[in-house]
Amino acid sequence: MIRVSVLYPSSAGSTFDHEYYKNSHVPMAVRGWSPISTQIDKGINGPYEAAVHFTFTSLEKFQECMGLPITAELAADLPNYTNIEAVIQIAEIVED
Repeated sequence: MIRVSVLYPSSAGSTFDHEYYKNSHVPMAVRGWSPISTQIDKGINGPYEAAVHFTFTSLEKFQECMGLPITAELAADLPNYTNIEAVIQIAEIVED
């Protein structure tokens, strides 16, 4: 299994609408991609304003999702909740 983490670094002047992200953006991704699991983080202390973690059965499944039309819709939705450029990490889950 793999975990895809989308991290939003905090910086001066950055904005992030946590309610929109939780109630609209992430549910849109879940409906379109059907990951095994999804977790949303709201930063309290540290370098990130927010993060979301999606679990997929394989790297191939994630790559398949990147080619779906919903992925372009998600990219277009970004200005609705933030001006932060996300950092994406793909990791193999070695222990659960």
